[in-house]
Amino acid sequence: MSTTTTPGAVGAPLSPGAEPWRLYTPRQRNLFLFVLFLVGTSNYVDRNIVGVLLEPIKAEFGVSDAMLGLLSGLSFALFYATLGIPVARWADRGDRRFVITLALTVWSLMTVLCGMAQNFWQLAAARVGVGVGEAGAIPPAQSLIADYFPPDQRAKALGAYLMCSIAGYILGLVAGGWIAVHYGWRAAFIIVGLPGLALALVTRTVLREPRLAGGTLRPPAGGGESVMATFRILMRKPSYRNMIYSMTFYFLVSYGALIFLASFMVRVHQIDLATVGMIIGIQSAVGAVIGNLAGGALADKLAKRDPAWLARMPGWGLLLVAPFYQVAFLMPDMVSMLAVLSVTGIVLTGAVPSMFSALHVVCGSPRRAMAVALVFFFANLIGLGLGPVATGLISDMLAPSLGPAESLRYALIIILLALVPSGIFMLRAARHLNADAEP
Repeated sequence: MSTTTTPGAVGAPLSPGAEPWRLYTPRQRNLFLFVLFLVGTSNYVDRNIVGVLLEPIKAEFGVSDAMLGLLSGLSFALFYATLGIPVARWADRGDRRFVITLALTVWSLMTVLCGMAQNFWQLAAARVGVGVGEAGAIPPAQSLIADYFPPDQRAKALGAYLMCSIAGYILGLVAGGWIAVHYGWRAAFIIVGLPGLALALVTRTVLREPRLAGGTLRPPAGGGESVMATFRILMRKPSYRNMIYSMTFYFLVSYGALIFLASFMVRVHQIDLATVGMIIGIQSAVGAVIGNLAGGALADKLAKRDPAWLARMPGWGLLLVAPFYQVAFLMPDMVSMLAVLSVTGIVLTGAVPSMFSALHVVCGSPRRAMAVALVFFFANLIGLGLGPVATGLISDMLAPSLGPAESLRYALIIILLALVPSGIFMLRAARHLNADAEP
């Protein structure tokens, strides 16, 4: 049954236990969602652009695939994952609009500094700075969306927001590849970093913090929990634990292995960077739009019958597509590979809105940002941090016998097996979702 909301007077005090989405009209909610989408897109552009720049960086600095994995993964993810916890605690109690604006400013400046690096270690240090800034991006944004939209519209809203990941990925590949070909890899970092500084002004001006309705900051009920208390409450829930396990394996693939997709196409299919960026961008865009919007809408519909479908749907989807990814990277021609990846990409991206909507069912309103940050702590530290490094190390180990092209092919195939445990753990989370639910 759909939740009917009547907007309250904007600026009116928000009483404890009140439904914060009632403060805003549907038009305001959609505007806030659009601004958060733009911020998220900037986040993912600055994060993912390094993927299309790995080959020219490798050529200039003469580093191995493992070092490229360190640059694209661990150097970014270590601080991103670690700082996400204290930033999320701040966001669960403070002004999330300010947190997001500050974070956006930091990661945009550090992306510009990536373009000014004169050696590999300066570049790695700047990437650490990008990770520091982006620690304040997704958890506060998801927490705001959960307050802006009623529960029966949340998966769809999260699906629309989460398209920022693919929008940023596409812009990073297409714009980054084109700029690198014409002006060099340093210019690519600088040009994509600067717009974020202007966007920070928009974010500070347009977004609203429900906790500030009435002019005084009102933390949510239960906001006095300590970090350890929050951690214990969440980890006592079997559904939440299994979601952490599932998303860690999921990000091992989506943030880890697949960052080498552009390099794979350059090496195996001998395509130039600009063309690779365009091909992957278009293919990813189709999968993301269909996957996120349809996945979010389907999740909301199924959840009205049984909320457990929020975890059950992505669990079965990940198990279904896992063998098709193996087949895709074994195909000898690029057209066949992209045809399969287009279908699997719809399912892979379509799983995410449902996953996070399931998380918000069980976490409880006083700890939304922390619940997301804890997931990203494990998922990014292992998935984003170790995924590219592990892929690069496997590729380097196989290179003497298979060559640099085939070694990368089989490294990707091995890491993509992580989709199987990801699906299994999400199905296990579904068994406990209803019992663990908390408003």
